[in-house]
This record gives sequence, C-alpha cells and structure tokens, in this order.
Amino acid sequence: MARSEKAKELEAKQKAEARAEKERRKNSDDPRDWGQMRQLRETYKMASQIDPQLKWWLVGPLVGGVVLGIVLGILLRPTVLWVLIGIMLGITLSMMFFLRRIKSATYKKFEGQPGSAEVALGMLDKKKWVINPAINATRDMDVVHRALGPAGLLLIGEGDPNRVRKLLATEVKRHEQVAYGVKAKTIVMGKREGEVPLDRLADHIKKMPKTMDAAQVAEVRKRLTAIDAMRKRLPVPQGPVNVRGARQAMRGR
Repeated sequence: MARSEKAKELEAKQKAEARAEKERRKNSDDPRDWGQMRQLRETYKMASQIDPQLKWWLVGPLVGGVVLGIVLGILLRPTVLWVLIGIMLGITLSMMFFLRRIKSATYKKFEGQPGSAEVALGMLDKKKWVINPAINATRDMDVVHRALGPAGLLLIGEGDPNRVRKLLATEVKRHEQVAYGVKAKTIVMGKREGEVPLDRLADHIKKMPKTMDAAQVAEVRKRLTAIDAMRKRLPVPQGPVNVRGARQAMRGR
C-alpha cells in the first residue's frame, strides 16, 4: 500500500512538472521553446513588418491555385479532385514564396548589425558544418566567425575592411598553427568589390569546392579546441539571437 501511495505521488509530481513546463514554453520568448506553428506565426509577424507585400505573396498563389483547379475541374472532371489538386498546388506555391520572402526580410532586418553573418551561417546544414560565431572581435565591432565543413576551414570577417583583414590574417596564422597542413580560407562580408554580401554568404559557401570529408572535419575540429580553450569570452553579440525562430521556420522545423 505504501509503495502504491508513493507511485501516486510520483505520478502526480510528474504531471505537475509537465504542466509547469508546458506553461513555461507557452509563455516563453525563446524561439527554442516554441512549436512549429508559433515559429511560423512569429516569423510572419517579423517579416511582414519589413515586407508589407508578404500577405499578398501568400494569398495570391493560393487563390490562383483554387481558380486553376476549378477551371480544370469544369473542363476535365471530376471537379472535386481538380479543386483539391489546385488547393494543394496553391499551398505549395504560397509556402515557397513565404520562405523566400522571409529569408529576404531576415537578411534585410539584420544587415549591418555586428555579428549578422551568423544569420547566414545558421542557414548551413548543421550535420555538415560546425559554426563558431564571433571567435574574435575588436572594440570597433569588427568580428571574425569560423565555419568548418565540406569546403574546409573558413574564417569570415565583417566590419571595416582594413581592420577586419588584419584580424583575419591573425586568425589564419593562429588556426594554421594547430590545423597541421589545413589551409584557412578567408571571406570578407560586405558590399564592396571582392566582398560577399550577407544575403549571398550562405550560397557562396555552399558553392565552394569540397575539400574535406566528415572524418577530416571531425579531426580538424578536435585540433581547434586548443585555440578555443585559450580564448576569453568576447563581450560582443554573437549574432541576432531572435533570428533563431526564423531560421528554424525556414528549415521547416
């Protein structure tokens, strides 16, 4: 009987904890606690403030798909089947435009902010890439990020071109000392000649020649822990944190 009472108490405690956790997530401002639907809603709110035309890019394809389905249904029969196909086509097109416009709005919102390269780096496949944002920075908010993956060891700088190139040169030397034969490649983010804009950074990296497999990435990652262990925590923002929900929504999570 005593064991039964303890079991009941444990079950009641677990239920209470589950309810408390559910309530915490419900009221949380952290995108990591949100479900997929809330991520989409919050992402839409953020994007629509920057892109007022967003709603029409959602409604237009959906209405067009329904109209197309009705027309095809009248001509080809059965009407219901073609209407359903039209609806599905409209939803698919709406989501495609939605994701594209969100991506554009996200880049537009965070462009020019210190650490904004993390927004683009966050679009890379985490199964293939190891991203370390803001591994070094100056007081003037020139920032260097690191990405390690199929294209090799990349150091991405953002800020004043002259200062950031010096900062990148320092980081290249530091990394190659422990990477043992692995060359560090540098990218300067910006809109000047020879630089890569924020909204093209992820695609630029994805198109780079593949030079490492998963085993090599894992090996170099272990070697770089020596550098990371000696670094002090930087007093700079490591990317716009509230973009996490947008990134996850764009990936369909």
